[in-house]
Amino acid sequence: MHRRSHTGEKPECNKCEKAFDEKPTSIKYQRMHTKEKSYECSECGKSFKGKSQFSVHQRIHTGEKPYECRICGKTFSGKSHLSVHHRTHTGEKPYECRRCWKAFGEKSTLIVHQRTHTGEKPYKCSKCGKAFSVKSTSHCAS
Repeated sequence: MHRRSHTGEKPECNKCEKAFDEKPTSIKYQRMHTKEKSYECSECGKSFKGKSQFSVHQRIHTGEKPYECRICGKTFSGKSHLSVHHRTHTGEKPYECRRCWKAFGEKSTLIVHQRTHTGEKPYKCSKCGKAFSVKSTSHCAS
């Protein structure tokens, strides 16, 4: 690694030739191409690409919620969850539909909304084949 500081040599991704300052960073990046998930939860078997996502997931099992909202005191397992929650207090809606200009506080809500314009229904009932735009309704009572 020290030698590279003199030569300017940088590790490259073997798929797209993107260069990195450090080899560990290039290895992490290459997982994006391979879809490799190196971190597996021993509790439930769910796998993750990155250590940080895995750490946040583990808090589901431990119940740990180290991030606290300074406005209302509600606690969260991940920093990103706290950031999304904080928008409920500020009213910030950074995700805007390019078709109708309606704004949303969460990107996932915008994605679901956009299906009202496209008619996309990516979730299908495994029993009858009926399609839905939202995952939570993708199963029928029948």
